[in-house]
Amino acid sequence: MKKRILVLGGNGFIGCHLVEELALRDVRLRVLARSKNQHVPPVKGVEYRYANFSDSIDVAEALVDVDIVVHLISTTVPATANLDPAADIKGNLLPTISLLQQMHELNVPRLVFISSGGTVYGDAKVSPIPENHIRNPLSSYGIVKVAIENYISMFSSQYGLKSLILRVSNPYGPRQGHIGIQGVIPTFFHRILSGEEIKIWGDGTVIRDYLYIDDLIGFITKSIEKNLVGIYNVGSGQGTALKDVLSIIENVTNIKAKVNYLPPRGYDVKNVVLDITNGRNALDWTPQISLHEGCIKYWQWVKRGSSGNRLPGLGTKHRFSFP
Repeated sequence: MKKRILVLGGNGFIGCHLVEELALRDVRLRVLARSKNQHVPPVKGVEYRYANFSDSIDVAEALVDVDIVVHLISTTVPATANLDPAADIKGNLLPTISLLQQMHELNVPRLVFISSGGTVYGDAKVSPIPENHIRNPLSSYGIVKVAIENYISMFSSQYGLKSLILRVSNPYGPRQGHIGIQGVIPTFFHRILSGEEIKIWGDGTVIRDYLYIDDLIGFITKSIEKNLVGIYNVGSGQGTALKDVLSIIENVTNIKAKVNYLPPRGYDVKNVVLDITNGRNALDWTPQISLHEGCIKYWQWVKRGSSGNRLPGLGTKHRFSFP
């Protein structure tokens, strides 16, 4: 029997890539999104529904006849969550608790939740960071992610929900939004191209783990195929300082950036590199795209000016829909 999958946030950066890839497989797909994606056309054969995540009635209707829910929705990013923690709770935590209750009532057995490998651990005591490291988030965004993880664990232990929590590092690639708010790599590229000043909080030595979108989609699709459960880090396993990311982008574009170094922000974790050993072993998965290669791919996409086109390698033979 074909797996029936609901992708919450299927028109977002990660979601649109994932939906295209899943549509090539022997599954039935439904998307729940806040609105249409103005830059990426709907995938043929996929059922699209449009509603706010906080609308419990629309969410419940979208859950009917579903086997797996992939939860990609986040109404905030780290910078905006700290500005209004109550809105972060209202927009993300409370609707997710409602989702879990509805899944239990409707007997939807499986959940894949995209958490944050960059914020849930806080300032880690070791690097790379394993999944069993204490979670000590410094931001509202990370605190809410941890709370959601805890509620998922509760529903798993009490009601038998088969859950997979993926603590994803910093994904990047074509179609990434939040330019200037979230997404260091696309923000740097676009500001260099436009001749705008790049703002860096701190001295540029903050280290992050960057993962190209194709590698992330490969992990998610494999995990769905293998019915993986548990908690896994998903990243490149490599750390790069912010100033070195900028150097790579300057090299790729052959453009010198205008940089303004600002005082560090209190919620910025200094060093986040994820230990991906468990995920690598569970799925026989290894990231294929280095940061330099990923930046070249992103630059090629930008130069094509093809924000509305599908990426090379993402298929168009979409065959499945709900009856």
